[in-house]
Amino acid sequence: MAFMAAAATAPSSSSSPLQLHKHAAARRSAPALLLRRPRSRSHRNQLVCSLDATNRQAVQEERPAAVNGVAGRTDCYGVFCTTYDLRADEETKAWKKVVSVAVSGAAGMISNHLLFKLASGQVFGPDQPIALKLLGSSQRSFQKLEGVAMELEDSLYPLLREVSIGIDPYEVFQDVEWALLIGAKPRGPGMERADLLNINGQIFAQQGKALNAVASRNVKVLVVGNPCNTNALICLKNAPEIPSKNFHALTRLDENRAKCQLALKASVFYDKISNMTIWGNHSTTQVPDFVNARIDGKPARQVIRDTKWLHEEFTKTVQKRGGELIQKRGRSSAPSTAVSIVDAIQSLVNPTPEGDWFSSGVYTNGNPYGIEEDIVFSMPCRSKGDGDYELVTDVTIDDFLWERIKKSEAELLAEKRCVGHLIGEGEEELCEVTEDTMLPGEQ
Repeated sequence: MAFMAAAATAPSSSSSPLQLHKHAAARRSAPALLLRRPRSRSHRNQLVCSLDATNRQAVQEERPAAVNGVAGRTDCYGVFCTTYDLRADEETKAWKKVVSVAVSGAAGMISNHLLFKLASGQVFGPDQPIALKLLGSSQRSFQKLEGVAMELEDSLYPLLREVSIGIDPYEVFQDVEWALLIGAKPRGPGMERADLLNINGQIFAQQGKALNAVASRNVKVLVVGNPCNTNALICLKNAPEIPSKNFHALTRLDENRAKCQLALKASVFYDKISNMTIWGNHSTTQVPDFVNARIDGKPARQVIRDTKWLHEEFTKTVQKRGGELIQKRGRSSAPSTAVSIVDAIQSLVNPTPEGDWFSSGVYTNGNPYGIEEDIVFSMPCRSKGDGDYELVTDVTIDDFLWERIKKSEAELLAEKRCVGHLIGEGEEELCEVTEDTMLPGEQ
């Protein structure tokens, strides 16, 4: 009876925007208030109690057993399992349809910063309700995911409509519109880059297959787990029913670092830096582009006359920023990575300012620059704010840039050969990637 009493005190539609269940549309004609109790951590069935306006009888509904026998699996977590069904005329018209966002590696350091930005409305906007679907890597991580969900509960974000947790990507990715793939195995002591390519490649091959099977047909996928360019290629190759253009590898942190260095050198604030491009791989072969960058509307080379600094120190500083940060702070760049994920998403859901562009690792087929096709390569992009993008054509690529772009291209082609068995292009073979180009602090 205590549960029924709690139902009677649920907020009305006049007091605050209310949570809409994904099946609410099918029941809008019914004025009844339906409360769904969180599934017990120790039981495999779910109890659904319905408070009917006429008979007020409790009804039990059996739910299927947990997939693959994993104990404690839930469709939603805690307070987010409480669902308020409203008639159509009671919906709050000022709020948009809920956007469903999956995050892998959700119990990790980067997600610890990112999830609260997503839930607060900082990423998709102050009128955009959001459902978070959190993916862990093992049963051991499930308890950590419960802790993350508890913190999200306690933060009282009004835009956060749902939190679900799980370790099966085929469940967590169901109908998602955005997939932020952060989770990846870090490189341990003595592990070769080739080994990391194979181990993490298998993770992203599985996640690509899951997205292909159950996600929205227009899902946008942002790969953060390293080596992110080749992981994004593996993911898209395993999701043939999703447009290849919808896959991105995160190079926005590199762009932000490059903007910082130009701003410091030119003694201006960051917002004066525009048209910054990162070309190539998210590795030490990346090419921060000062040729096309602008400072307060002027070409960067007209403002910064120190050619030697631009050609040598600028690039090296951007490439080694993560390693220097670790030396100073004793930990990796999780907070700034989370910020760069926010920036990357916002660049796709908001129109690009006139004349500007942003960097993202995208599929190279059809690119106008002469870069080898069928890899994921960071290039300059513009967006109309609809989640899509187009490649920028009004850029200058001089001999200095081209030489370095080709080096990064060659590295990505070598990585692709290493993972041919994961993208349907042959059997596993000896990997020729021997040079250590992983960015320090992001291994």
